[in-house]
Amino acid sequence: MMVRVLSLLVLTLVLAACGTRMRDLDQYVADVKSRTFGQLEPLPEIRPYETFTYDAYDLRDPFTPSSSIMAERRPSANGLRPNFDRRREPLEAFPLDALRMVGTLERSENQFGLIQDATGLVHRVQPGNYIGQNYGEITSIAENKIQVLEIVADGLGGWMERDAGLNLTD
Repeated sequence: MMVRVLSLLVLTLVLAACGTRMRDLDQYVADVKSRTFGQLEPLPEIRPYETFTYDAYDLRDPFTPSSSIMAERRPSANGLRPNFDRRREPLEAFPLDALRMVGTLERSENQFGLIQDATGLVHRVQPGNYIGQNYGEITSIAENKIQVLEIVADGLGGWMERDAGLNLTD
């Protein structure tokens, strides 16, 4: 019985001690509530969603070439396409603009070109070698230029030839 009375007394003292500190808290809350704050801007007006009806459903798709263009440039019309079955050569790993012509060699009436790749390695090439990433074939070598004939996609499912070249750099 004594233990109950003693615990009740301790509990009463603890609760009484908390009650005196509540006045400080009440005073702080009242100070915060009495402060004035700036005005908030009103929220923008939300306009309702306007629906759109697509009326061009019966027109040609703008992302598909017209049939007249496809008839002009059918892939089978000229039969041109790269040879995907041949073994790729080392200089085909680099784009053409990353390669530099650095000179020529002539040996027993054969003309060779010297091309430096992006890693600094110099390669000896001759007509018939492939170069660049667009299936380019070397067609001729002069003292100051290497002519290349590339086969590039025409954007319509076919292929077309494009002339390119490397000039001798100083």
